[in-house]
Amino acid sequence: MRTVEIIGYKRANLGKSYSKQLRAEGNAPCVLYGGKEQLHFHAPMYLFKDLVYTPNVAFVKLNIEGEEYNAILQDIQYHPVSEVILHADFLQLFDDKQIKMDIPIKFQGTAPGIIKGGRLMQKLRKISVKALPANMPESITVDVSGLDLGKSVKIGSLQKGDYEVLNGDLVTIATVAIPRALRGGGAGEEEEEDLEAAEEGASESQEGEGSSEE
Repeated sequence: MRTVEIIGYKRANLGKSYSKQLRAEGNAPCVLYGGKEQLHFHAPMYLFKDLVYTPNVAFVKLNIEGEEYNAILQDIQYHPVSEVILHADFLQLFDDKQIKMDIPIKFQGTAPGIIKGGRLMQKLRKISVKALPANMPESITVDVSGLDLGKSVKIGSLQKGDYEVLNGDLVTIATVAIPRALRGGGAGEEEEEDLEAAEEGASESQEGEGSSEE
């Protein structure tokens, strides 16, 4: 798992006016929890670039006034208009404590159905995983080389690893959709509408992703 370093500074106080001042100066108010006690700090917003503006996941090395902590970004809040970071929550990592993260999917192989003119429709962008930090994968590879027209790959078909997949076995990861031109007689507008509805469902399934701890 790749690691992003964020340098932070302990907060002098926790008032709203002070938080507003921090944001105006380009700093994000943060909290680290999961250890013996919560640690409130602030960090330059530009340091979050390689952590949040990417589809990839990462562990975080927090350096707060010389003290280092291993963590993951648990939650982050943005201003609805300016998209300035309002607050960030970090969860401290321990070697013997399992965590939950949403891990991105990477496809492997060429689906026969694509060669025949079908379209690969991705229903999931990330898979929920529970594991010890040392066993947390950076991505999960999904083999689509066996997918023909109209076929799907589901969670239950994934290879087992040193982690627990939390999605149900019957959840579809991707499917090879059959375009109307390749359908049999009577393929009409209704089938085309079904394809469009499936595409909308794939888009909606990508919402609400995030990481969490046990």
